[in-house]
Amino acid sequence: MDSMTIETYTSGAAGYAAEWANQPAPDDLYARLIEYFRPQGRTVDIGCGSGRDVAWLNAHGYPTTGYDASEGLIARAAVEHPQYAFSLATLPELKGVPAASFDNVLCETVIMHLPVAQIGAACRRLVELLKPGGALYLSWRVTHGDSARDAAGRLYSAFDPALVTGALEGTSIVLDEATVNRSSGKRVQRIVAIRA
Repeated sequence: MDSMTIETYTSGAAGYAAEWANQPAPDDLYARLIEYFRPQGRTVDIGCGSGRDVAWLNAHGYPTTGYDASEGLIARAAVEHPQYAFSLATLPELKGVPAASFDNVLCETVIMHLPVAQIGAACRRLVELLKPGGALYLSWRVTHGDSARDAAGRLYSAFDPALVTGALEGTSIVLDEATVNRSSGKRVQRIVAIRA
């Protein structure tokens, strides 16, 4: 994961948590999770931020643990949602996150913060987390042209979606769509893949 991006999220954790809390609810995301995730299935949110989606998942019958690379965001999540479990883990390695242990894996708008050279490995690792028959929901914010940083210093990598789909070996891709995220208003690519 890009170290400057992690530091930006850590130093600005309170502001980012407030920004996400004040955005419209991501009902389009949640509709996809209801469609594809296994009810009551063990679930993990990779890149959970301040825990908004972990809270929604738990409240809707998906027992979920959250992981993030930012100590600041994990601390915010623990304060805002103390009844749920949050831990540090960084893509692509995700040290401490057990393989073949989850029915559902959520990774919402995270991988674009990775250097392009790490994206394939990150996607393969996300697949490794799934039990057979488990579902991976993976999305990223689309950057056209060259990779760039925003004013805060966060990396937004530009890459061909084939880099992702080619790394999802051992899965069947059941959703692959370009759309606008209703919560953030940004263009995103969404994929749902089911592990064989």
